[in-house]
Amino acid sequence: MKSKLDSPRVVCIIPARGGSKGLPKKNIRILRGRPLVAWPVRAAQLSGAVDDVLVSTDDEDIAAEAREAGADVPFLRPAELAQNLTTTEASLRQALLTYEDHKGFRYDICVFLTATDIFRDPGWIAEAVAVLAENPKIESAFSAHATHKNYWCKNADEDWERILPWMRNYSSRQVRQRIFREDTGLACASRAELWRDGRRIGNRVHLIENGLFETCIDIHSEFDLYLAEKAIEYFLEHEPERAVVFVTG
Repeated sequence: MKSKLDSPRVVCIIPARGGSKGLPKKNIRILRGRPLVAWPVRAAQLSGAVDDVLVSTDDEDIAAEAREAGADVPFLRPAELAQNLTTTEASLRQALLTYEDHKGFRYDICVFLTATDIFRDPGWIAEAVAVLAENPKIESAFSAHATHKNYWCKNADEDWERILPWMRNYSSRQVRQRIFREDTGLACASRAELWRDGRRIGNRVHLIENGLFETCIDIHSEFDLYLAEKAIEYFLEHEPERAVVFVTG
């Protein structure tokens, strides 16, 4: 199938700052013999959909592990963009613009992955990139977790209300309308111009649906790391065909 976007240049950028209160040095904590930062690097490589993999970090130790895994780390992120309240969008924009200056050309498609989400199928990355290459109307494509649960929020009067009116009607989960949680850290591809404008996701999107419970594990604490380890052990023993998707060599 010929792409409508003529040989798009695709970069994968993985933000991995050094500071973490919940799990110190979390991006280089070891899971199944591999530092966390190496997991998305390997997934990007296996997807066959990206030209370059850049890790954006302010930390020399993380940079060293990322390079060992095969990522490019030609510069460190400025300290002012590695704070607790720094937005992902700001760090991605800086990384893209600086990397484009370094490479001497501009990218067409940007892929976002995180080191704290490890239960990803590299095929999701390939699908997200392919969707953008094939359909010029789509701005972003990303993994999304389907759920039948109801959600509540507080309104302007500080009263609790359902986020959508149809949630008042209860029924079996098998027939309920589903809503989807963004899981962009697992796989997200967007037009590069969005990132240059400081936006991670556009308005015209394609969702890569997944109902896999393990994708809920986002590693930010010792307990999260424990859950990830135990989940992998379970899959290796009971569902090895699923384990091979994310436990890559």
